[in-house]
Amino acid sequence: MGKEFKIEQEVELAAPPERVWKALTEDEDAWLFSAEELGGTVLIDDPPHHFLVRQEADGWFNQLEQVLEPRDGGTYLRWVHSGVFSDNWDAQYDGASNHTTFYLNALARYLDHFDGRPVQHRELRGPAASGAPDALDVIRRALGLDAGTALGDAVTVGVAGVDTAVLDFHNEYFVGLRTDGALYRFFGRNHFGGTVDLGIYDFAGAPDEAAWSAWLEGLYVKP
Repeated sequence: MGKEFKIEQEVELAAPPERVWKALTEDEDAWLFSAEELGGTVLIDDPPHHFLVRQEADGWFNQLEQVLEPRDGGTYLRWVHSGVFSDNWDAQYDGASNHTTFYLNALARYLDHFDGRPVQHRELRGPAASGAPDALDVIRRALGLDAGTALGDAVTVGVAGVDTAVLDFHNEYFVGLRTDGALYRFFGRNHFGGTVDLGIYDFAGAPDEAAWSAWLEGLYVKP
């Protein structure tokens, strides 16, 4: 039998509510994933203040609520994700909560640097070997990240024409990079039963998927 969950996070964004609203309801593929993947029935649509969408069936539901308030020229956003997890409740809650933090960081970076620009969004799945417990460490080593690397530092990439990037998110589960034309999000889903995956949000053209995929695959080839 499933058990209900509720994940509530708050973030202050530099953009005004109207721009945040557009990012949340029209431009999801520039920082999250395509709107088609969200699905559900819209229960509240009060721009640019309050949005609520819900899916439900047979005792199960999945609901996302977003409340926006103007604050000091920007926006205070309260994000509430609730629903039912049918099994492995602790692991699913941990994964969903940490993913929410990472996605909201991407939302902020999108609004700060790329707001309104057309995007090419790609999701690349890591190989099976990237499901190992220490798999995200492989990404860190490849990027030269160590204990002395801080947010805002330039890191060496050397993939698909990307020489360097700014580190804009880093914790035990995720790594976020930003260039003048793109956001790169490494998801350590190996911690949650998956693989290390890469989300590319390219605002300068189409990303070189083949080069990124080959790089990701090559990192986990045993010598």
